[in-house]
Formats: sequence, structure tokens, C-alpha cells
Amino acid sequence: MNSINLIILICAGLAVASVFTSVIAFRAGAPLLLLFLAIGLLAGRNGPGGIVFTDARAAFLIGSAALAVILFDSGFHTGFKSYRQAAAPAILLATFGVAITAAVVALAGHSLLDLTWPQALLLGTVLSSTDAAALFFLLRVGGITIRDRVRSTLEVESGTNDPVAAALTMTAVGLLAGGDIHWVGLAPRFAAEMGGGALFGLAGGTAIVLVVNRLKLEPGLYPVVVMSLAILIFALTNLVGGSGFLAAYLAGLVAGNARLQWAGALRRFQEGITWLAQIAMFVTLGLLATPSHFFALAAPGALAAVALIFIARPIAVYICLAPFHFSKRERFFIAWVGLRGAVSILLGLLPMLGGIPGGEIFFDISFLVVVASLVVQGWTVRPLARWLGLIVPERSGPADRMEIDLPGLADRELVAYVLHPDSGVAQGRSLPRWARPLLVRRGQRVLSSPRQLLAGDRVYLMVPRVQVSLLDTLFGRSRGTGDTDTALYGDFAVGPEIPLGSLREAYDLPLSDVDDRVPLSELFRREFRTDIELGDRLQLGPVDLIVRDMRDGKITSVGISLEPWAKPQIGWERFKTRLSAILGIPAG
Repeated sequence: MNSINLIILICAGLAVASVFTSVIAFRAGAPLLLLFLAIGLLAGRNGPGGIVFTDARAAFLIGSAALAVILFDSGFHTGFKSYRQAAAPAILLATFGVAITAAVVALAGHSLLDLTWPQALLLGTVLSSTDAAALFFLLRVGGITIRDRVRSTLEVESGTNDPVAAALTMTAVGLLAGGDIHWVGLAPRFAAEMGGGALFGLAGGTAIVLVVNRLKLEPGLYPVVVMSLAILIFALTNLVGGSGFLAAYLAGLVAGNARLQWAGALRRFQEGITWLAQIAMFVTLGLLATPSHFFALAAPGALAAVALIFIARPIAVYICLAPFHFSKRERFFIAWVGLRGAVSILLGLLPMLGGIPGGEIFFDISFLVVVASLVVQGWTVRPLARWLGLIVPERSGPADRMEIDLPGLADRELVAYVLHPDSGVAQGRSLPRWARPLLVRRGQRVLSSPRQLLAGDRVYLMVPRVQVSLLDTLFGRSRGTGDTDTALYGDFAVGPEIPLGSLREAYDLPLSDVDDRVPLSELFRREFRTDIELGDRLQLGPVDLIVRDMRDGKITSVGISLEPWAKPQIGWERFKTRLSAILGIPAG
């Protein structure tokens, strides 16, 4: 009984130590994942902790389950916008880029480390993939806000390249183990693995959405069932020969981009469980490592790290991104931010688990390369991004959001914003009626209707989900009046006397109970009577009509805005051209 309590005490103590020491890492700017590895090393067999942990199979089990959780959460927090921006270059990097990286590292391993070609190929495949866990935590937790296209490329690549690296590594392990490997069958087997992962991931993500939105459970059970289903999808996909990592990522992507009830609670729970998975994975791998072996492998590890960071990754990036219009600075940054992490260490366990003689060497070298990558690349990402001019102002967004689980309010959320000093509202901009706060917390005081909002006020509002992004332009950092006016008052303006029929013909609006001859101004009068204000909005199917300008209490201009989910269906330019032709106005 005492031994069981001791194990529980050690596990909890390692987790608490990781959490508390993370404060030091944030202040010193150190890579947080490197800290978790260091805690595992200090607690391990050669460290002060003296814990002897040699079960590679258990470490692989813990690491794989933790990585599935991290990939699901990564997909959950990745918007479809990232794929629209960077799908082609990211997927090319995740496939051909991985193969090129593995080939270059294998060439270096054969030439510099005197490895046989199968051994060199195995080393290259183990080190070929960037690590989603390291990259997501660096970009999202490390406070680095870079240009959208660069960020999206890195995120999508790191979330989708693990299956490719795993398939290549298993092939190399089979070669060294003397297995019957038929090169002709590799491509179909790889396609089946990717196809199975994609199929189970998309189907599993859809199932998660249906379960959450249709099943009536206690509120606290929704996060539990979502994470349990994510792990189930991962394991089931692996059992049938698909890529469980790809399935977990795609399931999170589908679920995270759907409308889910209790979405706020799900995100908060997943943030906590993902931190725990991250700590468990890196600390476990640190415990498994034997630092006393590192001295003999320091030179090979350093050579492998140099070949990977300064040769293989840049070559792969420059070749794969050549067809796309990335600037030299962006390509240089993407080449540098090819962090290696837990995935490479996990793949380094496969030679040991496959029974290859001397398989521990691959684990030790991969561990050394990961440490070098986190130290050299992880510590320099922020200053490099700043030097290259790729850092942009931090995105605005609600400080907190909570769904309203009341009859008739299912589409609304209670959101809280901390008013940014550079926001238009803090500088005196008036608020439209739909954005007026329920209450404001200023210091220790709670105000119901303050005359003026001040920077630092915590503002609480209840708004439809689709309007939350519009609040960013009001309460967050101002990006300039042009972008702000477009978001709040529409993409372009038309006269208030334009008949509704013209608008219906331009966008094929499903409005059968309204007279086509009714002018737009009359629609606002019927909705708001005489109490019409600047910024008032009417939603007509996929189009928002907005009071853009007023004079003497009368509407002088109506803004037209396409909702985000409608833009891909018709295209902004096509819509604008059609409407301009019908109304007889210039397309500007």
C-alpha cells in the first residue's frame, strides 16, 4: 500500500513541480517544453530523484495517448480559415518536406556518422517531422503573434506531418529488423493509412458534434465524453490500420469548427487536460532517458542536429515553398521554426520496441537533437520573428465567453472584454445598440450604465455568436478606421431607397413574405420604428443590412455585409459585381 501511495505522490509531485517552475520559464523566456524534459531528467536514474524507469513500452503508450490529446486540441483550436490560407504549402511540407528532410539527414548520417544506409535512413525518418506539441505551445502560449499565412502554414504542417514520419520510420525499422519489405506496396499502404485516418477523423468529428449537441447530459460530462471519444477515435483508427494521429487531429478540426453547446466549457477543460498531457509526455520521456549515455553520443547528436537544423530543414522548405508566393523572410522563418519535440523522441523508441540491436542509440540521439532544437530554435523564435518583421499586433478577442443555456437564447453568448487602451471605444467611439454592455466592472466597482467606458474596464455583453468577432473591432486594439468601418458598417454602401427586389435578385434571398418594392429604409423603419440608430443591423438570410449613415434622423446610406460563412458560397467580387450591375452603380 505504501508503494502505491509513493507512486501517486511522485507523479503528483512531478506535475506540481512542472507547473510551478513554468513561471520561471515564462519570465526567463525559456522554452517551456525543455523545462518539462529537464524535470524528467532530474527525477530520473542519473538525477537527484534517482527514479529508475526503463519501460519503453509504457513510455510509448503514455506518449502516444498524450500526443493524441494534444493533436485533438490542436485541431479543435485551428480554424478552417487556416486551411484556406495555407493548405497547399503546408500539406506539401508535411509530405514531400518530410521525405526530403529524412533523405538529407540520412545522407549526412551515412557520410558523417559512418552509419549504414538502413541505419542512416532510420535516423532521418525519426527526425523528419516537426512537432505539433512544441510548435502549438510555442506560438499559442509563448505570446508570439505572427502573420496569418505563416502561422497557418506552420500549424497545419505540424498537425499533419506526424503520420508521414511514423510510416517512414516503421518502414525503416522493418528494413533493419530484416522484415519482408516490398517497396512497390509502400505507396498503397501509405495511402490506405492516410485515407483511414482521414475517414475515421472526419466521421469521428461529426459524431462528436452530434453527441454534444443532441445528447442531454450533466454539463460536467460533456468535456469528459468529448475527450473520451477523441481517444476512442485515435485507438480505433490505429486498430484498423489507419493513422490514429491524423484521425485525432481531423476529429478536433471538425468539432472545433462546428457550433457546439457548452463550447466555452469544452475549451477550458481541454486547455487543462492538454497541459497535463504535455507534462506527462515530456516528463515520462525525460525519466526514460539515461543522461550518462549522452556524453558518448554528444558528437553524433550535435552533427545530426546541425545537419537537420541548418541543412535538411531549409532545403525542404525552400523546395516545397518555391511554387508559392512566400517572401524570403517568411521562408527563412518557416525553415527556422521546424522544432523537433516529443514526436521525434517517441519515434526514437520504435527501434527499441522493434528489437533492433543497439536501438537505444536512436532514442538517445533523437533526445539530444530535440534538446538542441528546443534550445537553439525555441529560444530564438521570438527575436528572429521580430528581426524579420513578421510579428503583428496581438489579436483582439473576448477575455472570457460563456454559452447561455436558457430557452430562446441558445444562439447567444455572454462575453467579457477588457477594453484595450487603443480601441475606438476607449477613445470615445459610440457603441451600436447591439453592443451595449449589460454591466461594467471598473476596479472593485460594478457599474450598470456608465456614461463612458475607460481603458481597462471589463465589459460584459450578451450577443449572438456570429457577432462576437465584430466586438473585437470595438473593444480590442484598433487596426485602423478602414478595417473597423468595414467590419461594423458593411463592405460597401447603397442608397436607402433601393428596393428589396434588387437585393433579392443580386443574392437570391429566400424572402417570400416581403414586397420586392419595399425600400431598404422601410425595412429598418418596420423593425425599429422611429428609434433607428447608427449601426443597427438587419439579417436577411446570408446578408446583413446595416445603418451606415444618418442625417436629421433619416437613413442616408445602408451598408451591406456578407456573413463569414456565406462568402465561400458566392465570392465577394462576384456578389459585388452582380449587385453593382443591377443597381447601376460603380463596383467600387
